[in-house]
Amino acid sequence: MAPHLPGAARLRTHRGGHAGRAARVLHWLALLLLCAAYLQGGLNKLLDFGGAVGEMQHFGLQPAAPLAAAVIAGELGAAAMVLSGRLRWLGAAWLALFTVAASCIANRYWELAGAERFMAANAFYEHLGLAGGFLLVAWHDLANKEKTWQPAAPA
Repeated sequence: MAPHLPGAARLRTHRGGHAGRAARVLHWLALLLLCAAYLQGGLNKLLDFGGAVGEMQHFGLQPAAPLAAAVIAGELGAAAMVLSGRLRWLGAAWLALFTVAASCIANRYWELAGAERFMAANAFYEHLGLAGGFLLVAWHDLANKEKTWQPAAPA
């Protein structure tokens, strides 16, 4: 039985045996794959901050250095939230919003022609799909909290 948490709630976490463990590992692996681009991108920008600033300038974003720092913090911080489970819904929602915004800035296929337009359109809609995946993670996390958190029984 879960310990009593005054003024809070009791978490039911029972999942039996190997199937429950395998499901948790598979779930975390799926989250890691969703976050892979943000972990890689954030780490690359962190290790090459000048390149990250140059990327901001390339897309006309100013002030470039503070925005690059914010992008790094957002990518790594939100991915950590998703992977750790701490405020997972918030990290996933942030990555969905960030992905749509970044795609609108970096993949403006409507301004292009020919093969460039085709490639940018593919990237744009792939990123919309990724954002949808993060919204599903946020929704699932919030829905599970409603199901698994129960009011504490009176002492």
